[in-house]
Formats: sequence, C-alpha cells, structure tokens
Amino acid sequence: MLRDTLSGVSAGICIALGGSVFLATDNRVVGAVLFSVALLCICMKGYALFTGKVGFVPEDHGRPALQLLLAGLLGNLIGTFLCGQLLRLGLPALSDAARTICAAKLTQAPAAALIRGVFCGILMYLAVSIWKERQSPLGILFCIPVFILSGFEHSIADMFYFAVSGIVSLKAFVFLWLVIIGNALGAMLLPGLNLWGKGAKA
Repeated sequence: MLRDTLSGVSAGICIALGGSVFLATDNRVVGAVLFSVALLCICMKGYALFTGKVGFVPEDHGRPALQLLLAGLLGNLIGTFLCGQLLRLGLPALSDAARTICAAKLTQAPAAALIRGVFCGILMYLAVSIWKERQSPLGILFCIPVFILSGFEHSIADMFYFAVSGIVSLKAFVFLWLVIIGNALGAMLLPGLNLWGKGAKA
C-alpha cells in the first residue's frame, strides 16, 4: 500500500511539472505539447497515475489492481498538493495564472465538468494503451495536447491547478470529484466496449 501510494506521489509530481510549464507558457499550443512530458515520464518510469490506470479496470479488477488504483489516487493528490503549495511560494506568477484558470473551471455546470472529464478519460486511456501495446510515445504526444486544447478536464492536473491557485472550497471539492468520476467512466468506455464485443462474438 505504501509503495503504491509513493508511486502515486511520484506521478503527482510529474503532473505538477507538466502543469507548471503549461501555466508558465503564453502560447497554449506550446504549453499543451510540453505538458506531454508529464505522461511520458510517468509511463517510462511506471508511476501510478489514476487516469492512466483506471481504464484497465474492465480487464483487471482484482483486489491488487483496485488497491493500486486507490492508493495511486491518494498519492496523486498528495504529490500535486505538495508541489502546488511549494510553487505558490517559489513562483507566485504560476499561482496567479492558476487562479484565473480555476475560477473559470468553477463556472462550469456539473454536467459539463462530468462530460469534459469523460472525454479526457477516453484520450488518457488511448495514450497509455498505445504506449503499453506499441511502446510508442505518439499516443501521448497527440492525445495530451488534444485534451488540453479541447477544454477537457483531467482530474489530477486540476488537483495541481487548485493547489497552486490556493482556492479551497466545497465547490472546488465537488468539481474535482465530478472530474474524477468522468475520467474513470471515459477511460473505461473503450475497453468496456471491446470486452462487450468479444462477449457478443462468443
């Protein structure tokens, strides 16, 4: 459990690095592409990122896999929160940029946050599954900029943005949980359909 949580912390730190460069870059396209460094490092090192693991639950939903998933989510929260607090002190400009982004996120209707989370989850599953099956970074290098530029919501990145922004509220808490649920549903959609298709074919 501790090992899985610490792996999640490491993934959270990587997401914080990707989020930092996105906040620091004036050009959204450049920032979105550079954010890909986070998932590239996570996949290459094998860290436990919730949004990268949850899509494989339909195929592997045994106790060890679910324990890794939940411990990783806790670690992701710890890693992004700690990095966010440190960067609020070390780079106040990032905090200012994050506050603007987070304030806009909190204007979304609950259904919108959930739907945006679903579509991000689909792209995250595709990025990680392509890496696992083909050992190719192309899925990451394209899927990450696509979800960012499309305005989809990534729960772990949002944890970092809210941490560095300093915004703490019930509305932010509910928003994050909606995105977590959306990411999970989206990530499990394609593998779930694939398993359903195999069952129907049999």
